[in-house]
Amino acid sequence: MKIYFAGSIKGGRGDQETYALIVNILKKYGTVLTEHVADKRLTNQGEITETVTDEFIFGRDVSWLRDSDVLVAEVTTPSLGVGYEIGLAESIKKPIVCLFRKIDGRSVSAMISGNKAIKIYTYNNSEELLGILDGYFSNLSN
Repeated sequence: MKIYFAGSIKGGRGDQETYALIVNILKKYGTVLTEHVADKRLTNQGEITETVTDEFIFGRDVSWLRDSDVLVAEVTTPSLGVGYEIGLAESIKKPIVCLFRKIDGRSVSAMISGNKAIKIYTYNNSEELLGILDGYFSNLSN
């Protein structure tokens, strides 16, 4: 299985440790095409270099998303890019799983929570996150 993981980069890297945990869990179920999103060396400046341009990233990521079997997005930290990836995944009929950690004062956008095509799971801690992902991917194989 090919898994596209989406998490905030330029919107903020405060959830990087959670992204790393998610990627490690997802690796049990397949190849994570976007493992770099969890890299602690990646800052909110993104991957941009002389050879890695915005256009390169867009083309690469759209290709990975089209090639994936499922999109898993951590949506606690709002991100324009993650929102775009979710919309694109829906338009090409990919299964979409959104993970949201309960934090006072934050909520999931109505454009995500109001969309019946998106499975949204709310969690409080890493144990709940593990249970959610194990449950989701175990059900896929049954």
